Amino acid sequence: MEISLVFIVLVLCSSATLATCSTAGFRMELTHVDAKGSYTAAERVQRAMASTRQRLASIADVSAPVHWNTTQYIAEYLIGTPPQRAEALIDTGSDLIWTQCSTCSLHGSCVKQGLPFYNASKSDSFHPVSCNDTLCLANQEHTCAKDGSCAFGAFYGAGDARGSIGTEVFTFENGSATLTFGCAKTLLISPGALDGASGLIGLGRGPLSLVSQTGATKFSYCHTPYLRSNTTAGASSHLFVGASASLSGGSPVMSMPFVEGPKHYPFYYVPLVGITVGHTRLSIPPSVFALKKNGDGGVLIDSGNPTTALVNEAYWPLRKELGRQLNGSLVPPPAGNGMDLCVAVAQEKTVPSMVFHFSGGADMVLPRENYWVPLDNSTSCMVMDNTTGLSIIGNFQMQNKHLLYDLAKDELSFQTADCSSL
Repeated sequence: MEISLVFIVLVLCSSATLATCSTAGFRMELTHVDAKGSYTAAERVQRAMASTRQRLASIADVSAPVHWNTTQYIAEYLIGTPPQRAEALIDTGSDLIWTQCSTCSLHGSCVKQGLPFYNASKSDSFHPVSCNDTLCLANQEHTCAKDGSCAFGAFYGAGDARGSIGTEVFTFENGSATLTFGCAKTLLISPGALDGASGLIGLGRGPLSLVSQTGATKFSYCHTPYLRSNTTAGASSHLFVGASASLSGGSPVMSMPFVEGPKHYPFYYVPLVGITVGHTRLSIPPSVFALKKNGDGGVLIDSGNPTTALVNEAYWPLRKELGRQLNGSLVPPPAGNGMDLCVAVAQEKTVPSMVFHFSGGADMVLPRENYWVPLDNSTSCMVMDNTTGLSIIGNFQMQNKHLLYDLAKDELSFQTADCSSL
């Protein structure tokens, strides 16, 4: 069983920043980071769980407000005039757009990537940003270089990226935009953290994210199922930014307000208040999910996070109730894969659905395929994890959920959808 390639279409149009824009807007194809690897289903699930744990550790251990560690999707685009090919990791949990530049080789600090390094000196459209420019000041970590240009530092769970801030023409599938970005000259990051990509494109709340720079007030995405057997072969996931981002007719639309997060943090916090397993509402106080005044706790929804991780105060009651309902169907997890609860594949139908309850009456129903997955021909296991500090709702649980982030209303809406048909 294979996890399908994931392709995302980015559609945006904002007259304030775009150099050109067709009526359809921009498009970007996005592939899953495991697409080039010959991994089994079990190996890919294990990689997803490990990635979630790394991301949680980076959020817990790093004080800087951007905590990219690993993510799920890589987009190819063109940068400069004449255009040079580049690839970037896409992440709703961070802001800055940056790519490795050819000058990193002078410092001996390049990270291996699949394409040649971007060379600003060969582009007619590259312009450096001065250190007193508002575009420089918009990046939280900035200094003045000796020549008066803007130098940036970005500090992540995966390591550090440093370089200079500039503006450049970015060309997507059917349009282009002049964007502020980081030309990274020094990278000190964990091996494999870029997955062969050239850099990072953030979709978070900050002023230098792709969403903010294009003036978009909303974006939406819909992930097709991870496993080919559950969806149309070759079906694409989609991300829409700007006017094209909307929910279609069909299933009911649920909405909730975002929870206001700490200042300068790019994350999207949501008001989770409870969980139901089957027909049983768990006895978990809503305070378990609350964001505290000091910035601790809370619940993030994060498209860059592979799976959901719940704080222990929620995870263990959930596990206990699942164990009670599944009872005799449970089997020991395969050795060494880090999974917790498993059943025989033949008993998958005994796994109940789950509901995430949000304030305001928004209920998100998770069918078993959104949190339970067959690792091989004999064993199927729960794809959730426990953690401390804060909880994250990841994209495995969002399969066939169309989510709309309305930044003008500061609201998240969603509906169940056939994402392969969008």
